[in-house]
Amino acid sequence: MNLLELVFFDNTLKAWSIAALVFAGTSLGVWLLIKAATRAVARLTSRTDTRLDDAAVDVVRRTKWWLLFALGLFFASLFLSLPETVERALSHAAVIAVLVQSGIWVGAIVALTLAWSRERQMETSPAGVTTLNAIGFVSKILVWSMVVLLALQNLGVDVTALVAGLGVGGVAVALAVQNILGDLFASLSIVFDEPFAVGDFLAIGEHMGSVEHVGLKTTRIRSLSGEQLVFSNSDLLGSRIRNFGRMYQRRVVFPIGVTYQTPRKQLEEIPQILRKAVESQTHTRFDRAHFKAYGDFALNFETVYYVELPDYNLYMDVQQAINLYIHEQFENRGIAFAYPTQTLFLQGTVAQGA
Repeated sequence: MNLLELVFFDNTLKAWSIAALVFAGTSLGVWLLIKAATRAVARLTSRTDTRLDDAAVDVVRRTKWWLLFALGLFFASLFLSLPETVERALSHAAVIAVLVQSGIWVGAIVALTLAWSRERQMETSPAGVTTLNAIGFVSKILVWSMVVLLALQNLGVDVTALVAGLGVGGVAVALAVQNILGDLFASLSIVFDEPFAVGDFLAIGEHMGSVEHVGLKTTRIRSLSGEQLVFSNSDLLGSRIRNFGRMYQRRVVFPIGVTYQTPRKQLEEIPQILRKAVESQTHTRFDRAHFKAYGDFALNFETVYYVELPDYNLYMDVQQAINLYIHEQFENRGIAFAYPTQTLFLQGTVAQGA
């Protein structure tokens, strides 16, 4: 009698042997193949500069043994005659294993993407890392929620009513926490649009200060007087923000006035004095200097120049040096600065004696 034709549990020994080979090839064989392939590819990717191949190897390495075990059992069952309940159980187990493994793969891709974003964010805006962590957390919830819904659907559960209930509940929750969600989305806008970064000096209305922290709900600014100003992210983005941190040069306009008694020849010399005052300083670029207008008590001149660096202390040092230079030149030439004065003219008649 042929041993392969012996029947065990409604299947011949031949069928059991084929099923065992399929199980071993699917589970153990594929597992060993993945291990060997990832080691070989990892050696090759270590010599390249791109990070995509390294990410692909890392994702493949996250393949779990129980996925191959479940798939091995499922494919092996195809060669056997099994009760319907067993076949259904093995089919459900294989599908759920694939769904869970897919969730792990997608989660790994999201985690790697966020890790690269964190590295770039640490160089420009370290506080934005907090928001990226929140994005990662929300992404994981979405991925695994999808995995659970698909798994329940595979088990025969009607997920339509469940999804509808979650939708209504989600709307209710969104209405209850709409202010928080508004600040959260504003935080995401700050991270991705980057209107400012940690360390930038901002002017928001009458408030000014340096950005210290950008969080999920609030942004904290250290004012010039030392106190910490806290703005909600939605209110902050709804305001007009002047970002001095992005200033690459500073345009300076300053007026100066001399008395009406100044001779015309000296008035013609003043624009040149102003020009030399600016050009004698470093990190400056002269634009113009003109006799601008006849004022109420002064002849007004206006000078425009650029400080080629944004540093405020440098600007003040330059302006101080310009003022001292102008004062020295005016003093040497006898030119008088104007200040608010009034001249009173009295006109009357001489009384006639009798």
